[in-house]
Amino acid sequence: MKLPGVLDHIVINTRFDMERAEDIFTRLGFTLTPRGRHSLGSINHLMMFSEDYLELLGIPEAEGDKRPDVSGAPAGLNGLVFKTGNADEAYQRLDKFNMAGDPPRAFARPLILSDGTHQEASFRTVTASADAFPAGRLYFCEHLTPELLWREEWQTHANGVTGFTELVIVHPQPVEHADLLAGLLGHSAESSGSDQREIMLESGFRLTVLSRDAYGKRFGALACDGEGREIFIGAVGLRCADPDKLSALLDDLADQVSVSQKENGVDAAIGAFDTLICFEF
Repeated sequence: MKLPGVLDHIVINTRFDMERAEDIFTRLGFTLTPRGRHSLGSINHLMMFSEDYLELLGIPEAEGDKRPDVSGAPAGLNGLVFKTGNADEAYQRLDKFNMAGDPPRAFARPLILSDGTHQEASFRTVTASADAFPAGRLYFCEHLTPELLWREEWQTHANGVTGFTELVIVHPQPVEHADLLAGLLGHSAESSGSDQREIMLESGFRLTVLSRDAYGKRFGALACDGEGREIFIGAVGLRCADPDKLSALLDDLADQVSVSQKENGVDAAIGAFDTLICFEF
């Protein structure tokens, strides 16, 4: 079984507006995989990096609501997913920390590869209970066909993004919540005061849990409103190797994205999906 603290992917919920999300993220310089259709009823596009990926997840509006866990959640960042080599063992670990939700479930989706061949990507996932991670959906994914996703033609992005740096979680009890997550993931949390705590995971990726006040101070006017929620995922950090190209892409998206320059990067808020992306140079 792989270490529990290895990131697999992060999810942005587009609900019934996948067309708009696809347009924005394509214009933002990401290479999106062809639209997938899960056997569970949802649709998606992936932005693949070397070891992990960012997922746009939604529901086809014309086909009814087959995923109430998606349609019932607000748009924006709502999924944090870690790798596992065995979904049953991951469920046992969640149960050990009193965080277990439903037992593992299997699903699949068809893929058309660049050579025109048809394949089927298969997965098993297990999700933490909603009260254990009220910011969104926390789960572990066992990839049964990883070679069908991590393909060279999907891993290069015009904006220079190469992977994740951070996920920001807003919580009224940041210390206690960070310590719970750190225990589950087999890591320790580092204190940055009573209103912020960080968990350093594999490959330089970190989880930052902070209070609403600390979140507002850090991001100012670009902070997500979380649709009035007290607990939510407030930002995702991405490593960017081409600041000039990213800047040009953001300029072309001024009607969709609000930006704030910082010393070593730029924060970009996508209002349509209440999503804040922190590009780090």
